[in-house]
Amino acid sequence: MDYQSTHRNIVEQCQAGNRQAQFELYRLYSKAMYNLCLRMVRDEGNAEDLLQNSFTDIFTKINTFRFESSIGAWIKRITVNNCINFLKKKRLEIQELDDRFHHIPVAQAETPDCKLSIDQVNKALLQLPDGYRVVFSLYLIEGYDHKEIGQVLGITEATSKSQYSRAKAKLRGILSDAV
Repeated sequence: MDYQSTHRNIVEQCQAGNRQAQFELYRLYSKAMYNLCLRMVRDEGNAEDLLQNSFTDIFTKINTFRFESSIGAWIKRITVNNCINFLKKKRLEIQELDDRFHHIPVAQAETPDCKLSIDQVNKALLQLPDGYRVVFSLYLIEGYDHKEIGQVLGITEATSKSQYSRAKAKLRGILSDAV
């Protein structure tokens, strides 16, 4: 599948100012982007505001989209950046670690003996501290690598890795308490 041309007709119509095409693009991507916002900011009201601000930015900047990536990736990048900017304004706390913590062994993947619902996992994610949750979401769910996360959040790659490791451990604890 050619992801660069996905929804090309709709995007071209949006670039021409077609309001119906804008509604269709919003319909196609708003639910996924809302879920992304909610995972990152943990508050429904803020997630809704960020979604609307993101789509305002998307439609304002749609003429700059050059089909060099998929429209979905471009929309996600704008949405993630808006969420990160929001969290930075709220002083996202990410703990810098000193050298003695850079060599924390990564735990072996475990297969849980129980079945967890998506709702249980989402609720557990929302219990993580902001720094852990954002790094965890960007890495595992959104597919960013630690170098990209470091650049976006203004932290080191090692700090991103340690935040992810700590998030996994804390998430395991939360989920083990839930079962």
